[in-house]
Amino acid sequence: MGLENLFAIVFVAVVAVFIFKGVYMVPQGYSYTVERFGKFTRTLGPGLHVLIPFIDMIGRKLNMMEQVLDIPPQEVISSDNAQVTTDAVCFFQIQDPVKSAYEVNDLGRAMQNLVMTNIRAVLGSMELDDMLSNRDRINTSLLQKVDEATDPWGIKVTRIEIRDISPPQDLVDSMARQMKAEREKRAQILEAEGAREAAIKVAEGEKQAQILKAEGELEAARREAEARERLAEAEAQATGVVSKAIAEGNVQAIHYFVAQKYVEALKAMATSENSKVIMMPLEASDVIGSVAGVKELLQSTGTHKS
Repeated sequence: MGLENLFAIVFVAVVAVFIFKGVYMVPQGYSYTVERFGKFTRTLGPGLHVLIPFIDMIGRKLNMMEQVLDIPPQEVISSDNAQVTTDAVCFFQIQDPVKSAYEVNDLGRAMQNLVMTNIRAVLGSMELDDMLSNRDRINTSLLQKVDEATDPWGIKVTRIEIRDISPPQDLVDSMARQMKAEREKRAQILEAEGAREAAIKVAEGEKQAQILKAEGELEAARREAEARERLAEAEAQATGVVSKAIAEGNVQAIHYFVAQKYVEALKAMATSENSKVIMMPLEASDVIGSVAGVKELLQSTGTHKS
């Protein structure tokens, strides 16, 4: 009876081992490969699975979720011989677990070296200024190259981000001085352009003022000429009337003409700046005669009544 009990216990133990070795539970987000005598047969998705113990074995346990791969810092020399230190981060996801398990050895290390190599290739073909100002273009180029290279491994690279690009300190100081000089240059250019614009505006204002002044002087001269012309016409008309009267033998017209010229001469002498006292050696009878002639002429024309 004791031997039978021992046999039963051994049998139960063997069955338990078989069950334990043949039942597998795959967690969500993972995929397991099954190998039979070392050869791949199938993949196991999330859930409970039963295998043939000691015949079917789990080959690779693959994480099917999106994974993050840190890229260690490395030194890169740009196309203009500037040395910078850069590091990055890579996001990828396994699309084909069979290829990822059996087409590449040590997937993480292979991905890391591939990304580092492409970073050196992409950044090494760029100048320092482009390297610092075109990070989006660098990320896009890296993503395209690495994703194409990892396609045979069943990998989909979703993002590659350059986290930092650090030039040496002396180069940073030089760039700061260059930036300061460039800003001062732009400030001087803007100041010079402002002064030039102001000078142009002032010159245009002076030009317009001179034009307006010249137009005013021209208009004044035109009006003065018109006034002189009308005065000359009036004087010519008056002279013609007097000449006609003289030709007809009118003595009063002669007196009027002489008195007019006499009074104009006296007015010019009186308004002279250098004449303070005027000595006029004139005969009173001539003046009175001329004035009397004017009076008679006015009486004859009916414009004066005594």
